[in-house]
Amino acid sequence: MQVVNKSGIQISTEAPATATAAVMKLESSPYEMVRQLGCSNPVVMFSMSGCCMCTVAKRLLFGLGVGPSVIELDQHVTGDDIQAVLYELAGDTQQPLPAIFVGGKFLGGVETLMACHINGTLIPLLKEAGALWL
Repeated sequence: MQVVNKSGIQISTEAPATATAAVMKLESSPYEMVRQLGCSNPVVMFSMSGCCMCTVAKRLLFGLGVGPSVIELDQHVTGDDIQAVLYELAGDTQQPLPAIFVGGKFLGGVETLMACHINGTLIPLLKEAGALWL
């Protein structure tokens, strides 16, 4: 629908398709949002902007030449709901943030990321996910 304001400029009152898709994503369950976001890029990291362990994980991934999608939960509209899902995924044995997904699968937190890097399994995992080409 087109509306003309007082100055004669036409204004569209219909939401663009991308805005509608964004609203639909906000209306989905937190579990579905984590699944969708976790599969959106070869490497996805859920983080908090002031978290030192999140910074360590980012530096490692960027240092390896990986460009992860980083979702800062303290700046995300539904960050609290997503964080609750990540607490469930992490379980009692590990810190929930950072939460790293590689190839659409939950890898774990900074401890798992570092362990994979030290034992030599991280690079093949990143290559398999399409995050590294060398």
